[in-house]
Amino acid sequence: MPNWGGGAKCAACKKTVYHAEEIQCNSRSFHKTCFICMACRKGLDSTTVAAHESEIYCKSCYGKKYGPKGYGYGQGAGALSSDPINNEELQPQEPKAPHPASANSNPSKFAQKFGSTDRCPRCSKAVYAAEKVMGAGKPWHKTCFRCLLCGKSLESTTVTDKDGELYCKVCYAKNFGPKGRGLGNLGVVEDNE
Repeated sequence: MPNWGGGAKCAACKKTVYHAEEIQCNSRSFHKTCFICMACRKGLDSTTVAAHESEIYCKSCYGKKYGPKGYGYGQGAGALSSDPINNEELQPQEPKAPHPASANSNPSKFAQKFGSTDRCPRCSKAVYAAEKVMGAGKPWHKTCFRCLLCGKSLESTTVTDKDGELYCKVCYAKNFGPKGRGLGNLGVVEDNE
């Protein structure tokens, strides 16, 4: 059946890709929004994509999955060390007890393969490095890094925290700041006569 006026099919979502939104890689078409790493879900472009058969990855994830393995093939600068070797680390270890099942009974394939990740205190979902923002000593998604009360998006200069939750400076001052005459909370002053 002819494809009247349509475009190619997206290799990721299988929907029609029209010319204005098309990105081509390995003779396949993608929507701009579907052109993301299969492992970490980071957006890709022509300088950061690495293709393997029908899969696309960022260069970092591609190297971890398909790069050389073994002694002498470190995964970036973190593999280099000038620390003295601890002989205890070289001794055979007793097998460790299996980890108890987590509250999330269906973790992502990426988390299953590469171990557990940090959890966002707001939504309890995994927080990967590409989307991590630190606040109140905890990792947050960029989209969850908002004031608990007004929902305003926060930055390192506008965030305050109390009891592990994030607030903008205005909401923090209204709810936890000093009260009294001259501090913007006129109805809170008690007269002791």
